[in-house]
Amino acid sequence: MDEPVTPTPAPAPVGSKPDPLTRFLAFFIDAVIVSVVGLVPIIGSLVAIAYALLRDGLHYEFMDGRSIGKKLMKLKVVRHDGSPMDMAASARRNWPLAVGSLAQGLLIFPVVGWVLVPIVVIAGPLLALYEAYKVVTEPEGRRWGDALAGTKVVQAAS
Repeated sequence: MDEPVTPTPAPAPVGSKPDPLTRFLAFFIDAVIVSVVGLVPIIGSLVAIAYALLRDGLHYEFMDGRSIGKKLMKLKVVRHDGSPMDMAASARRNWPLAVGSLAQGLLIFPVVGWVLVPIVVIAGPLLALYEAYKVVTEPEGRRWGDALAGTKVVQAAS
């Protein structure tokens, strides 16, 4: 009789936990990009929101599979199952931080957008503060978005 085969678990993500200041600087760089691009009416807002959500799952050679801020600060998002980052995982990971970016885009929609802007303006910073709290207090530095996406940020070799 054959013995049951136990599946081999995926290798744990490698890399050390980056310090919170490095993560903040990477986020700040990305936030500046989102803010500047979002100044371009309509299309800029849409591109900015898309970048805010998908930045960790974009696979352009110059980005090396990470956001521009993370690339410059030598950070990388890794998935706990060992699979590569994709846009779906990036959206799950980044929606709590992207809520604040919606305010610019909502302004182009009369009435409904204008009603939602105050909610977004309040919810965005509150979610960002909660995420920052999690980065500082969690042993692995995992924020809520990381828990939702099964990811964590690690110090990259380059």
